[in-house]
Amino acid sequence: MDMTSLILLLLAALGIISSNAPITIAMIVLLLLRVLHLNQVFPWLEKYGLTVGIVILTIGVMTPVASGKMSLQTIGESFLNWKSLLAIAIGMLVAYLGGRGAALMSMNPTIVAGLLIGTVLGVALFRGVPVGPLIAAGILSLLIGRS
Repeated sequence: MDMTSLILLLLAALGIISSNAPITIAMIVLLLLRVLHLNQVFPWLEKYGLTVGIVILTIGVMTPVASGKMSLQTIGESFLNWKSLLAIAIGMLVAYLGGRGAALMSMNPTIVAGLLIGTVLGVALFRGVPVGPLIAAGILSLLIGRS
């Protein structure tokens, strides 16, 4: 077995140990692509994978609006409560950090492994939730001065 496949297996195992299904599934899919010699998919995934993932995430977040579970009145009321206004401001900050993080991750692929391992360890050791690599990359970009 080659080293790359071993790394993917190790990351899948970390995903299983930390009950992090998205990481486990992602590593297994990448390992299957590798084992099935579908290497022509990797350049496409490298170029568009993050964008496709963000589109799917945005669809998931916006589904309550599309399904009618979140009305225009509810959205409007969010501008009348200080906690909701704070949530809007923090949402804007997180979106900004995510943008910086996406740029940093695309410019420095070696950082992705560290962010992934840090996320898996955070889930495993601190009972965290695996939603942080983009935001972590954004915070990292602020710390190391890259956008």
